[in-house]
Amino acid sequence: MSDIIVPLRTSDTVGTAFSMMAEIKVSHLPVVNNLSYLALLSESDLEAGIKDKTPVGDVKLSLSRPMVSGTQHIYDVIRMMSEHKLSVLPVVDDDENYLGAVSLQSLTAGLAAMSAVFQPGTVIILEMSQNDYSLSEIAQIVESNDARVLSLYLSHQSDSTMLEVILKVNKTDVTNIISTFNRYDYIIKASYGEDTDPADLKDRYDSLMNYLNV
Repeated sequence: MSDIIVPLRTSDTVGTAFSMMAEIKVSHLPVVNNLSYLALLSESDLEAGIKDKTPVGDVKLSLSRPMVSGTQHIYDVIRMMSEHKLSVLPVVDDDENYLGAVSLQSLTAGLAAMSAVFQPGTVIILEMSQNDYSLSEIAQIVESNDARVLSLYLSHQSDSTMLEVILKVNKTDVTNIISTFNRYDYIIKASYGEDTDPADLKDRYDSLMNYLNV
């Protein structure tokens, strides 16, 4: 969860909400009454000629209380934020008491950790028919070359039965791994990072964070 998202109270004004959104560069803020999560206020809710001194509690809201529980997986967070085009998603307990919020920046940081972004290694992209996909065989090929799979994602192509397998392995020299994939008739679309310095990876991540804060 983000440590910079401060929830609004119903007594806070529209002007305060605008200022807070501008300061932390988000377009949504949770509204909380004591501990209870009430709603998610969007910037568009405030742009209908409402006066700055109007209490947030008097604003008509366009969103239907989006939230996730503290026990849900990050994939649920990604799905909900994508579906509703959210910059902030409130997190609640079983009684819908407000626990905090996930921002796009904190979500990106979580995904970076899950994807082993900062660990040295190489990303390999394979292309194959969905019927030919075998996780066990791909892992066996990598491990037979004294390497490990750090992360793996599938990207389905909507207009065909082909898919991309995007995997990161913990070796920077993947010549032998690629040769083995070729022997098994895998199509290798690309590989990245053989000579990438981990410090350079962090620079790229920091650049992405700066972009999200624009």
